[in-house]
Amino acid sequence: MTLLSAALLLFLILDPLGNIPMFLSLLKPLPAARRRIVVIRELLIALGVLFAFLWGGRYVLELMHLRQESVSIAGGIVLFLIGIKMIFPSSEGMFGETLEGEPFIVPLAIPMVAGPSGMASVMLLGSQEPGRMVDWSLALFLAWLATALILFSATYLYKVMGARVLVAIERLMGMLLVAISVQMLMDGVKAYLQA
Repeated sequence: MTLLSAALLLFLILDPLGNIPMFLSLLKPLPAARRRIVVIRELLIALGVLFAFLWGGRYVLELMHLRQESVSIAGGIVLFLIGIKMIFPSSEGMFGETLEGEPFIVPLAIPMVAGPSGMASVMLLGSQEPGRMVDWSLALFLAWLATALILFSATYLYKVMGARVLVAIERLMGMLLVAISVQMLMDGVKAYLQA
């Protein structure tokens, strides 16, 4: 996998366009200046969590005696479920009910930006090719930076594109994630059968 394809995969998994409506609704009660601070804080927390999984994931797998194939299969399943929810959203949203008050870590940083599929994907990247950690770190940072730029422009993008266009883009991203998840699942099963 190239650096750009890894960055694109992680960008699709982070799903910034699909997160715009949820970000706007959760941050609506806050003053504009406070919203920017909360978005910066939540994005930095998400980046820290994803880097922790990227750099520490291999050791977690070794500690738990999990094989890379099982992480690939599990990541494919989780990614598939996230993709299906993006295509066919439920009435309570992607991650269920939200808590009252200013969001802190949950649900903006985790699971909206740094969700289970993102954590599994970076852990899988880091454990499959540990010699390319600098590439994976750069890919993660590029995907996060694009996500941050989109989420900072959320109000403007929502006004320009409208809810229908954002929903259509999210569903298209869901279709791509389903295809990627099936490939991850098949690669994991193939590697397991070859081992």
